Amino acid sequence: MYDVIIIGARVAGSPTAMLLARQGYSVLAVDRAAFPSDTVSTHMITVGGSAQLRRWGLIDQVEATNCPPITNIELDLSFERYGPFTLTGFPRPVDDGFAAIYAPKRTVLDKLLVDAAVDAGAEVRERFSVAEVLTEGDRAVGIRGVDADGKTVTERARMVVGADGMRSIVARTVGAPEYRTAPPKAFGYYTYWDDVPLRGLEFYTRPGSTVIAFPTNDRQAAVFVERPERDFAGFKSDIPANYLATVSAIAPDLAERIAAGSLAHRYMGAGNRPNFFRRPYGPGWALVGDAGAHKDPITAQGITDAFRDAELLAGAIDAGFSGREPLDTALASYEAHRNRELKPLYDFIVDHAAMEPFQASFEDVLAAMRGNQDAIDRFFGVIQNTVHWDDFFTPENLSALMGLSPEPQA
Repeated sequence: MYDVIIIGARVAGSPTAMLLARQGYSVLAVDRAAFPSDTVSTHMITVGGSAQLRRWGLIDQVEATNCPPITNIELDLSFERYGPFTLTGFPRPVDDGFAAIYAPKRTVLDKLLVDAAVDAGAEVRERFSVAEVLTEGDRAVGIRGVDADGKTVTERARMVVGADGMRSIVARTVGAPEYRTAPPKAFGYYTYWDDVPLRGLEFYTRPGSTVIAFPTNDRQAAVFVERPERDFAGFKSDIPANYLATVSAIAPDLAERIAAGSLAHRYMGAGNRPNFFRRPYGPGWALVGDAGAHKDPITAQGITDAFRDAELLAGAIDAGFSGREPLDTALASYEAHRNRELKPLYDFIVDHAAMEPFQASFEDVLAAMRGNQDAIDRFFGVIQNTVHWDDFFTPENLSALMGLSPEPQA
C-alpha cells in the first residue's frame, strides 16, 4: 500500500513523485516508456520553469548535459499598419539574479527527472502499462497493469495521480469534468539541425504561421513550425518540403542558416490537440500536467506548467495527508491556484493559436514597445512566467506604454 501512485513519469509525474518523496511519502511512479526515451514536445523550459529546476537543486544537472542557457529573445513581427519590426530583450532576473531559459531534449530531461525522483526515495517502474484504474464506489484506490516482465500487477494507494497526458486514463476512468474547452487550433512539426547558429530564442509569427528556434543539446538548433489545424492534412503530404517552405516564408534569414547546416534528426510533430481545463481532483485521485489542463503549445509553456502544477499538487497532498487542512480543501486550492496562474495565458493562446491576425489593439501594444527596453523585458517576462499577465496588462501600464506609441507607417 503506497501513499501515492503516479501514472506517468515524465515532466509532470517525476517532479510530483520527487517532491512527495522528499516529504517522506511512499510513492510509486509507473510509465509505459523506458528512460531515456523521446516524446513529441516543444521542450523549452521558460525562465520561470528553469528557476523551479534551480530551486529543486537540478539546474546543475541540466547544465552538465551541455544544454546551453538562453539569455536573449528575438520576437520578429510584421503588421500591415506598422511594417516589420523585431523586439529584442530578456526578462529581468528572478531568484537571486537567475535569468535563463533551458531547452534540453526530452531524452535528456525526462531521464534526469526520473533519476531525481528515485534519488528522493520514490519507486519508479519503467515499461509498466496501466490497464485500469481501480475504484471502489466513486473512489480511486489503485491500479492494475502489466510490468516489464509481462506479469499482471495490482497496487493500491491512498491517492492515484494521473500525470499521463491529455488522454489520461485516470481522467477517463473517474469522468473528470472539462471546462473552458476549445477545439484543436494548430499543429506543429520540428526537427534538429547541426551547424545552424542562433541568436538565442528566435520567435517569428505571421498570420497563418509561427516558427520558433532555440539551441539545445549536442550543439544543435531545434526549429519548430506551427500552422493552423486546417492545414494539417496538406502539410503531412510532404512534411520536409512544407516545413522548409514555412520557414522560408516568414524567417528567410533562418532558412538560409538551415540551408547551410545539415539535418540531424527525423521530423516529429502532432495535430489534433484539444484545449481544456479539467477538474484536477476527486475522491482518491488527482491530475497534474497535461492530464489536468492542456493547450496548444504555440508559446512552449507545457513543461513550465507541469513543473508549477507538480509543486502545487505535491503541496496540497502533503497538506491533506499531514492533517494541516482537509484534503479536499487543499486540492480545491490547488485547482484555484493553477487556474489563476494559467487562465490569462491560456485564453491568449486559445485566441491566437489559429494564427489569425492579431487584434489592432494588441498590435498597437506590441508596436508601442519599440525602443522601450523596460517594456520589452517585462513583456517577455509575461511569456516566460516571471511576470503575471495581470501585472503587465493593467490600464495604468498600458496607458503609460501607449503614450510612447509611434505613429503607424503611412
